[in-house]
Amino acid sequence: MKNILKKILNKKKKVIKKKKVVKKVVKKVIKPKKNDKSVKVKKVAKKEIKNVKEQKKKTEVKTDPLRIPKNNEQKPEIKKVKKQETEKRLFKVKDYVVYPKHGVGQITETKKINIGGIEVETYILKFEKDKANGMVPVNKQSHLRPLATINQINKCVSILKSKPKIKRSMWSRRAQEYEAKISSGKIYDLAEVVRDLNKGDDIMIDQSYSERQLFEKAYERLLTEFQIVMGSSIEDAQKKLDKALKRNLEKQIQKIEEKSINEDITNQQIVE
Repeated sequence: MKNILKKILNKKKKVIKKKKVVKKVVKKVIKPKKNDKSVKVKKVAKKEIKNVKEQKKKTEVKTDPLRIPKNNEQKPEIKKVKKQETEKRLFKVKDYVVYPKHGVGQITETKKINIGGIEVETYILKFEKDKANGMVPVNKQSHLRPLATINQINKCVSILKSKPKIKRSMWSRRAQEYEAKISSGKIYDLAEVVRDLNKGDDIMIDQSYSERQLFEKAYERLLTEFQIVMGSSIEDAQKKLDKALKRNLEKQIQKIEEKSINEDITNQQIVE
């Protein structure tokens, strides 16, 4: 019996030893080696992924305007602009300038105006013809143009004496082009509009209403600039313009009166 019991105990001990050996082998397989580079790479990759996720969360907080901020989050600081960016004044008080949409105006004063909590320095312009005042910020003084020189006026006179260049397109399209030239404020463009819409010694009634309106608008703007640059009266400046355009207003008035008289005579004959 003793021998049998000893054999059984020996078998059990062998089985237990085998199990311990298996566990040790498994542990050895699972444990990484000290010099294993793949494990280090994995750890670095995990850290980078965490950093990327944190950066995404930060950017989402900044870019999402509809999200309600938490108490722990820092609110962005809002800086109010109290003064406008300063620029040097190119024009002085009592200077004449050309504003493209309204023509020639005179600077009466410079004023600081508060607009939405911002101090804006502006030019105050006076347009004598329209009997109106306007304001232009100093930062937008590039829209203003100084008066033409005498050389530029002489060139305008040569443009007025040249042959008109009338396109064969529809009047609506040509009217848009003329309007764009007038609103540009360039003196040479104004001279071209006056030249192209000028009828010379022809009767002005033959022009359409829109054509006559555009002509008068460009003619008057050119006339005021001529008068100020030349330092003469309106009559002298008008004579110079009409001479270049070969216009004679007295003859035109006579022709208009003669035409109206002839129409009245024909109407009376028809009635009789």
